[in-house]
Amino acid sequence: LTGNARNQHDAEALIKDCDIVVSCLNTDGDDTLTVSIEHMINAMNVHRIKRLVTIGTAGILNARQNPALYRFETNESKRRSTRAAQEHARVYERLRESDLDWTIVCPTYLPDGPALKTYRFERDVLPLGGKEISTGDTAHFLFTQLESDQFVKARVGLTY
Repeated sequence: LTGNARNQHDAEALIKDCDIVVSCLNTDGDDTLTVSIEHMINAMNVHRIKRLVTIGTAGILNARQNPALYRFETNESKRRSTRAAQEHARVYERLRESDLDWTIVCPTYLPDGPALKTYRFERDVLPLGGKEISTGDTAHFLFTQLESDQFVKARVGLTY
């Protein structure tokens, strides 16, 4: 199927026959994530689909120094720009309000690379000393979450 995540009709056409929704959209320099999450939530509610696994960013995990803040709001994040993290945070906040069984996989720096299947993960925070995780291992971890309820309604920090 070809479509635009910013279009409600396209999102619904893609989602209507699914058991689980996986979203690996990025911010695309605009509000694509916040627009598309509304379309996904609406379509999932209409078609009674509960499970969503999506990719976020480590910036929206809790800061270890101050758990009331996101990592991107502290010096724990090395990114200069917070625009993308702010967009991901809006998605997280919207999912928290929903009735969906969501999981947000939050990798740190994400270079291309294979799935080695050896990585660390932690609920709501980035594991200590985490610097990077490959695209392959991020995909592998996401795949393990499709039928797991270990991190339902949670963010998961992912790194080597």
